[in-house]
Amino acid sequence: MGLELYLDLLSQPCRSIYIFARSNNIPFEFKHVELFKDSVLGKKPAAGSGAEQPRAGPSNSEGAGKVSLLKKVPALKDGDFTLAECTAILLYLSRKYNTPDHWYPSDIQKRAQVDEYLSWHHANIRANAPKTMWIKVLIPLFTGQPLPSEKLQEVMEGLSTSLKQFEERFLQDKAFIIGSEISLADLVAIVELMQPVGVGCDIFEDRPRLREWRRRVEDAVGKELFFQAHEMILNIKELTNIQIDPQLKEQLAPVLMKMLK
Repeated sequence: MGLELYLDLLSQPCRSIYIFARSNNIPFEFKHVELFKDSVLGKKPAAGSGAEQPRAGPSNSEGAGKVSLLKKVPALKDGDFTLAECTAILLYLSRKYNTPDHWYPSDIQKRAQVDEYLSWHHANIRANAPKTMWIKVLIPLFTGQPLPSEKLQEVMEGLSTSLKQFEERFLQDKAFIIGSEISLADLVAIVELMQPVGVGCDIFEDRPRLREWRRRVEDAVGKELFFQAHEMILNIKELTNIQIDPQLKEQLAPVLMKMLK
């Protein structure tokens, strides 16, 4: 049995794993999992071309639940071995497939820099960037009402603080976070920062240093692959016209609202 990756490319961690595996020519079977089931979205994504097209094929939600005891994506199945959590999966793939050293350097200090960013990321960039999608698209979709503009402003202010720290502490005047080559730190960061872009909050527009870093990351992994992985999030606003089952709205709306508290 070959490597199976259970992913939904609406998810930032899933996109990082997908891009990493594809850019390093790691052979895998793409198991498409819909975080929002067909009954939520109201339709299945159209099948694309190619065997590993991210939106092709039926949902594998049930299979992902069996692979990951945490019942969430991303999830990995390699023969009888299963693994959850984005960072753990990225490190497993980098070690098993002996990917180029720049992704997770053998140099102990450079590796520590990658670890430092990955540790900082969760309480900072990841704590704010995804909320833009919930505020502008998903919560209004499920509740039927827009959130007050102050809520988005609050999130954007928190994100702005994190971006300032990102530029000054991690990026500085370097091409990438740990120097002249891309690493796992850059990949984890960029997929998170594309979440606001998908809902019309272009955080790169007035930040030239950040904008140039994004361009370098796109070039490093390949623009075609980068935008293929982000196609769903860049078209997330299409969900605003989807009809949601009333019972499902009633079940999920309170849960979604709690996520922003």
